[in-house]
Amino acid sequence: MALPELKQTATEARLATMEFPNAGCTRAAREAAVARVRKMGLPDRRDEYWKYTRPDTLVQPVAPEAAVFEHDEAMMFSTFDRLKIVFVDGIFDPEVSDDLSLEGVEIDRLEDICCTDIHWAKDLYGVLEERGQSPVQRPLAALNTAFAADGVAIHVTGKPSKPISLIYVHKDTASDATLHHVVRVETGAEVTILENGPAASRFNKCMEIDIADGGKLHHIRAQGRDHERRAVTHMFARLGTESVFKSFTLTVNGVLTRNECVIELTGDDAVAHVAGACVGDGDFLHDDTVFVTHDAMNCESRQVFKKVLRNGATGVFQGKILVKAGAQKTDGYQISQSLLLDDDSQFLAKPELEIYADDVACSHGSTSGAIDETALFYLRSRGVPHSEAIDLLTLAFLAEAVEEIEDEALAEDIVTRLEAWLKRRS
Repeated sequence: MALPELKQTATEARLATMEFPNAGCTRAAREAAVARVRKMGLPDRRDEYWKYTRPDTLVQPVAPEAAVFEHDEAMMFSTFDRLKIVFVDGIFDPEVSDDLSLEGVEIDRLEDICCTDIHWAKDLYGVLEERGQSPVQRPLAALNTAFAADGVAIHVTGKPSKPISLIYVHKDTASDATLHHVVRVETGAEVTILENGPAASRFNKCMEIDIADGGKLHHIRAQGRDHERRAVTHMFARLGTESVFKSFTLTVNGVLTRNECVIELTGDDAVAHVAGACVGDGDFLHDDTVFVTHDAMNCESRQVFKKVLRNGATGVFQGKILVKAGAQKTDGYQISQSLLLDDDSQFLAKPELEIYADDVACSHGSTSGAIDETALFYLRSRGVPHSEAIDLLTLAFLAEAVEEIEDEALAEDIVTRLEAWLKRRS
């Protein structure tokens, strides 16, 4: 079926600005991805999963400029011992990055992979992204697979002694960054991956994660600082038997942020948790779009998303749990809630369940509301100033999402950053 003329024109205009990188062993995957983009067309507001979020600035040929936020606050996770991999406006910076050697893990740059015809990532690059295109098309992820010039391949074979930290620095007000990471966690291995930083004026990032039987991956991400930035991110995760995937994202600034997460539970007794907490003020749109497929027995999934919005900010949640025939004993939980601190903000939610097995426990819920006046009165009557009381109730509202982080020290750091953000805007 031919694309509408306007969508085809916009897609070709965007493709004309992209430079095909040295492909090496990823060439076939990249060429197939270009074909997918041309067949699907880049998104517009008439697409079902983009009706709440305007994709215009994400697909236009030239990235909108975004000011670099000047601050004296320490970067996220800076107090933790970690292996630092730094990208400046989407380009790996070896001068400020650590040596990429760490016990229990092998790390290669995407650029190095593209210079060879043989690498383990060849069998993963673009594979999960392509699988994630059905039943919902994700053309910006395919665009990423086709043209990403940098990123890392992380092969986890043991249990590294410290987290791997991907740091994204924004310096150029007109930067347009495209990064693609691939992660393979082998049987019985376990790793923590941290991500933080504004990255670029416009950022398109894709991460493909393949977790073998008994493997575990913990992912904690912080998005913020530069308010004028725009970002679209994708995570595609495939879980084997008795494997674990847990991801948490904190977002505190950004004109437009869309985080997509596509998870396949393909082995029995797998566990997948994905959570997010965001606080938005003013010209702010934050979109979480999640699709979890249960395709094995006795698996557990949790989606926990909390958004605090004020001064006209907008929050979006689109979450689906698909339980395939034969995926008995599925335990699927989904909750999306917003705390609206004024009458100008809005929360748009589309929770979905699609179930083809008869022995499951699946639930979803979505609510929006204001500050609990009874709780606020209780705190005020005990001498807590009004702004502090609002902040305390806000943190309590976000707590369920933050509690999805297993590492208590990392969770505490997240709470500390939230407290600081709220105080600056009191």
